[in-house]
Amino acid sequence: MADSSAAKRAVVVLVGVAVALGVAWPLFVEVPGGNLATLLGIVLALLAAVAGARIASRVAASRFADYDVAEVAVEGPITRDGGGGRLPTTPGGASADDIVEQIDRADEDPAAEALLLKLNTPGGQVVPSDDIRVAAERFDGPTVAYATDVCASGGYWIASGCDAIFARDGSIVGSIGVIGSRVNAAELADKVGLEYERLAAGEYKDAGAPFKEMSESEREYLQGIIDGYYEEFVERVTDGRELDDEQVRDTEARVYLGGDALSIGLVDELGTRRDVKERLAAELGEDEVEVREFEPERALMERFRRGSATLAYSFGAGVASAFAGDDGGVEGVEFELR
Repeated sequence: MADSSAAKRAVVVLVGVAVALGVAWPLFVEVPGGNLATLLGIVLALLAAVAGARIASRVAASRFADYDVAEVAVEGPITRDGGGGRLPTTPGGASADDIVEQIDRADEDPAAEALLLKLNTPGGQVVPSDDIRVAAERFDGPTVAYATDVCASGGYWIASGCDAIFARDGSIVGSIGVIGSRVNAAELADKVGLEYERLAAGEYKDAGAPFKEMSESEREYLQGIIDGYYEEFVERVTDGRELDDEQVRDTEARVYLGGDALSIGLVDELGTRRDVKERLAAELGEDEVEVREFEPERALMERFRRGSATLAYSFGAGVASAFAGDDGGVEGVEFELR
């Protein structure tokens, strides 16, 4: 399939160059008079040929693609934008918005008949994880999740929505649970002479604020939010994996090696990337499939911003962000699938 598509694309590009030259040569070379004008005309004709080749190449790529499976990677902690609040966190996080855009682009691509979701993530924020899962469920075609090193918590939330899950023997899979964390700095504040003065409307507006002790009613309130997320997580897994509610709860948020995950139904098969491709080929009724990796489309300024964030991290901003907190969630409390 790849050789045939490549040949067809080459023909289209050659036709594009010929058409561009056929139009440009009379306009830029034959009509002007004088050597300088002729030389300039030749240059313009060649530029027109290059432009024609580029346009024809795009047309050929869309008409005669050499792939039939789109691969989208979810790597690193999952957040909305790949960052983590006011300061940049560790570079390489998974931006849910970018990943959703890649999946949607693959879904709109007529050449992409199946979706391969490569997962190497410890989890992350709840709603961004669900956004990725919803996008994968929306894809029109077979979807296979491939767990490489780690597919835990938010990663498994996503994977459980795919048609099949592959893992390696040494993959870490599972962690079906939710955690909420806060820093209790009340005692430290007392020692350094800081006093928490409450200015808020609503009893639970400052629940979890780090510079005061948490009351029992606040603790129950925050635990209720975590329990709600957990119930949603269990429901996602039971629906996607066709497991009993009790089976999912019995995991108690444990992580499992690939073989153990297979034995309790958290994954469908153990195998390498080649095995995943064979599964997709069988799904599509092909002898073999070709995979194209979809990557986020970013403007120049966005690339510059992300590069600057990575540079800032290397000079210590990542360490500072550990103390800066997070802008989302309840005051002082961060909810994550991890």
